[in-house]
Amino acid sequence: MTWDRIAGNWKLFRGKIRKQWGKLTKDDIAAANGRREELAGRIRARYGVDKAQADSQVDAWMKAQK
Repeated sequence: MTWDRIAGNWKLFRGKIRKQWGKLTKDDIAAANGRREELAGRIRARYGVDKAQADSQVDAWMKAQK
C-alpha cells in the first residue's frame, strides 16, 4: 500500500488508524487529513516517541494495509 492511496481514501482508513493508535482523538485524525507527517506528529505528541519511532510506526502500519 502506498501513502498516496491511503491519503486518497482517508475516510476509509480513519477507523483503522484509531484502532492502531487509540490515544489519537478523532480531531487528531481529522487534522492529519491524509498528511503522513501530520499523522506522525500527532503520534509523537500523544505517545511521547521521537520522530524516527513515529515514522517507523507509520511505515509498519502502512505496509500492513491491504
